[in-house]
Formats: sequence, C-alpha cells, structure tokens
Amino acid sequence: MSMSVQHAERQATQSDPVVAYQERGGIAVITLNRPHRLNAVVPELVEELCAALGRARRDDVGACVLSGAGRSFCAGHDLRQEHEPITEAEDTRRLHRVQDVTRLVRQAPFAVVAAVHGYALGAGCEFALCCDLIVASRDAEFGFPEVGVGLGVTGGISRLLPLAVGLAKAKELVLLGERFSAEQALELSLINWVVEPGQHLNIAMDVAARLCERPRAALARAKRALDLGPEVGIEAAFDVEIANALALHAGSDAADAARAFRNRGGSAAGENPKSDQ
Repeated sequence: MSMSVQHAERQATQSDPVVAYQERGGIAVITLNRPHRLNAVVPELVEELCAALGRARRDDVGACVLSGAGRSFCAGHDLRQEHEPITEAEDTRRLHRVQDVTRLVRQAPFAVVAAVHGYALGAGCEFALCCDLIVASRDAEFGFPEVGVGLGVTGGISRLLPLAVGLAKAKELVLLGERFSAEQALELSLINWVVEPGQHLNIAMDVAARLCERPRAALARAKRALDLGPEVGIEAAFDVEIANALALHAGSDAADAARAFRNRGGSAAGENPKSDQ
C-alpha cells in the first residue's frame, strides 16, 4: 500500500488543523501539520496529536503511521513562539500532556510506524522514538538539543533511550546534544529502516499494511510484552508471557493461523511451508 507523499506533505493553510487525520484501508495516517514552522511543537499540536491517537483507537485500525508535512518530521518545541507566563501547575499539566503522546502510543493495541524525514529534534525525536517501528529518510537528522537551550527531555526518553543504546551513549546524545544521521540512528538500533529521500511515507505505509495482516490479538499482546520486558524482572516477564499465551490459546486467531499453516504444508512455527520454498 502507498500514498502520495506530495498530497500528505502539502502546505497547510490557516484553516487546516495542526494535526491531520485520515483512515486509509484500516490504517490511521496522522500528520503533524505545521510545515511553515517545520512542525515545531506547540500545545495545540500536542492536544491534537493525543486526540488523533485516541481516534485511531476508537476507529479500531490495524496500524497507524505518524508523519510530518512539509520539509521535516518535527523540529522540536517552537522556541520562537512567545508564551504567556503560566503557573507551575499549568506547566506540569503541559509536560504531562507531552508525555501522554508516549503513553498513548505504548497503550495502543496496534503498532505505530513513524515516517521520518528532515529534522526530528527534541520533542520531535521523542515522538519518533516512542513509536513501535521507524522508517527514516536518508536525509533525516535526529537529536536532543534540550540541554543546550535550557530545557529537559520529556516523553519518557530518560528511560527509553538508555534501554535502547546504553547509559553511556544516552548521556552523550542528551548532554552534548549533537545531531546524528539516519544511518547513525540505524547503527544505534534506534530506527528500523533507512530509505531513499521521498520514500519514507510510502515504505511506512507498506509496513503498516503488513502489520494489518497480522492477527490483532497476538500483535497487541506481543507489543505489550515487549514494551514491558525491559521494565520488569524475568519472573514477571515469564508471568506476562504465560498470561498472553493462555489468552491467545483461548481465542480463535491461533487455531485459524495454525490450520491455515498446515493447509499450506507447514509443520512448525517459524518454518517455511513447502509450497513457499
């Protein structure tokens, strides 16, 4: 499945929402839509992004793609926009709302695929890295500039980044704030694929279409178990795996998949059926 990158990355007008939502063949396509500001983050964008993720869940989609309109995925918080002074309670609520993006992605029963190009900096990098799978254009630049502008990382990155790259490398990336390329992100196992410029959205849609073909209950439980895995001890992980297996065995997806596999000539999980060899 593919869609026109030019259509998805059209220039926004004043009346356009700052986050666009489409449902295409069971895939929710969520687009950060402030291209004139490189999709820089403002409170309205965070609210609409949370609303779009919630809508995707209500729409019972099989997968979701998150992308950015224009020349970049998301350049981080919009530091050029002046804000009225707010109380500590209001600031706390604002920060919690940014973290809600990560919460909603992790709680979603479907996989969220980030389609990244141009800048993915600060909050934009956090939005990308909280997704389940990431397709990045070769021209993408990632980075955590927060410390350099007197801000702190949010979105759970203080936990998720060390788990992905190790504590020493995480400190290097956050404390120095140096940008890194898509190829470097791939080497660090932060992203899944690097593609040619202009192909990031099409490839992400193809990945999402493949995800839609997977048994939903099994995919949701596998995602949940993997997300919990690094955060719990091995015994708790064993318990989660057993609970998932029992729930899936009680459903019809496993039996249907096994029957289809046997009909195609297979005999063991992970083995290629003879007809596919």
